[in-house]
Formats: sequence, C-alpha cells, structure tokens
Amino acid sequence: MKKLALLFVLVTISCFGQNKTKLVALDDAFYDYIDKNAKIEVLAEGFIWAEGPVWVKEGSFLLFSDVPQNTIFKWSETEGVTEFLKPSGYTGISPYSREPGSNGLIINKQGELVFCEHGDRRISKMPLANGGKVTIADNWKGKRFNSPNDIVQTSNSTYYFTDPPYGLPEQQDSHSREIDAFGVYKIDSEGKVEMVVSNLKRPNGVALSPDEKLLYVNQSDSDESYIMVYQIKNNGTLDEGRIFFDASQLLKEGFVGSLDGLKVAADGTIFSTGPSGVLVITPKGKLLGRIETGQRTANCAWGNDGSVLYMTAHNYLMRIQTKSKGLGF
Repeated sequence: MKKLALLFVLVTISCFGQNKTKLVALDDAFYDYIDKNAKIEVLAEGFIWAEGPVWVKEGSFLLFSDVPQNTIFKWSETEGVTEFLKPSGYTGISPYSREPGSNGLIINKQGELVFCEHGDRRISKMPLANGGKVTIADNWKGKRFNSPNDIVQTSNSTYYFTDPPYGLPEQQDSHSREIDAFGVYKIDSEGKVEMVVSNLKRPNGVALSPDEKLLYVNQSDSDESYIMVYQIKNNGTLDEGRIFFDASQLLKEGFVGSLDGLKVAADGTIFSTGPSGVLVITPKGKLLGRIETGQRTANCAWGNDGSVLYMTAHNYLMRIQTKSKGLGF
C-alpha cells in the first residue's frame, strides 16, 4: 500500500493545539471511565473531513473515511496511515458533491466491511480479504436513498442506518433527491428495507444498547440538537422515541460541533461526538464530562482490546485510553 505524506505523530495534551485538548469532568464518576491523567494522542493529520472509524480485530488496524477525498484510510501502529480504498463511496466520472465518499463503516457479522456510501447512495459490503463490493440496499420503494451516513447491525443481522442529505449536491435542495424524509431505515436479514423513523430533520450517528432493546440516533440539526432513543419492537420496528439527551445548552454556551457519531460501552455508557469533542453520558442521560478535542469531531470507535477510543476530529485522527470496554470486545 502507498504510504501517504501525512504527519504521523504522537502528541500529548500538553503540546497539541495550544492546549485546546483537555478532559473536563462535570461529575467525579467521569473518572470511572477516563483516567484523569489520560492523554489525548494525535495519530495523524492532514485529512479534509475524517469520519466513520472502525477497528478491524483480525489485523489490528483502524479503517476510517475521508468523505471529501472519496477515500478510506488505514492506520496501524506499525505502518501509520496508508491509503486503503479509493474511490470509497462514489464511482461516477463527473464531479458530484463536496462529500462524495464513504461515511460510516462497520464490520458485519460475517467479517465484511460495510459502507455508507454518499455518492453512490447505497449501503454496500466487501470482503476484506479479496475485495469486490456488493450492494446491500440502494433504494426504498424504488426511490434512491439520499446519502447513507451511519450504520449498525444487530446480532440477528438486521441493519439500522440513517439517511440525511449531507452527501447530495446542494444537500436538501438537490434536484436529484427522491425521498422527502431524511429517514432512519432498517434492512432485515432477507434484504427488505423499511423506513422506521421519518420525522427527524438530520438523523446522523446510530448505535445500539448492549441488550439491543434500544436504538440511539443522533440528530445533527443545530436547532434541535439531541440524541433520540427508541425502543426496538419484536418485529424490528421502533416506537415513537423520546429525547435521551439535549445538547442545545452546550451550543448556547459557545461549544462548537454537532452531535454526530456515537458508540456505546459494554455497560451502556454512551460516548457521543458533539459540542466540544466527545461527550460521556450515562445510560440514564446524565452528562458526566467531555473529552475536548479542540476540533469539530465527527465520530469515534473502540479499538485495540476495546478500551481505546479512536476519534476522527476534522482533519485529525486521535485516540485516548479509557477504563471502559466497547461493545463486542
């Protein structure tokens, strides 16, 4: 693989970004999840908008998207950053939009890499060993998706994903838009697609509770900045949902950044990107503290043994050691 001309460094809180990275505890319980002396490390920089990180256990490396560059990058402790796949989300020959590439990534139950593709407007999958993408779904009732953003899979192989307009040319005003709602969808194990949420302005990150009874959905709309939570019914559909955490006060206080990606720890604690960086929130919706990255932070993922949190923060890739364990580790 081609080695990239990206800065590969390990920098601690004390010397990165004029001390803009820091840990802020709003409750002493925050330190049950993050050691007060934990350091935020910058692993690489030079991206345009880094997104969708996922840890590949077999191989011990991280994959993540740079959406504007239409590229998936690979990071490992031994090799640093290399280009893994280009194009990652748009295979057209003409310019498309500012964000044509892949966004959210996961490893599914079969060990395949699953893509949320902006430009090709689909959910796809690819074996890591020998490549070759296969479309999982690219439409609902014959209408093309907007720009699939983030995705999660249950133990019975049902996918849930969000479909805001961010990857479309002109976004919500795009002439190529075919679906009125910016929906949350499920894809069952037979490939049937169903819209399960239709009333959110900007659905974004998505995650499951440890018992898979709840689905968390981040809304990145600045006027309605909150995490929604939905009960998952026996047939995979959702109830009407409720606001789990309201981040609007953080925006009013001047913190920068939208609710975007989120991940859940094995004990149910939520680690959500949002105003200031990454918010640490209890399963009851109490904000314990913030991992402040000094950047607009798009997403995060558990890696290594499940206790390391990787963060894609604008043009940076960062990580921090936690006391938590991510789901699936």
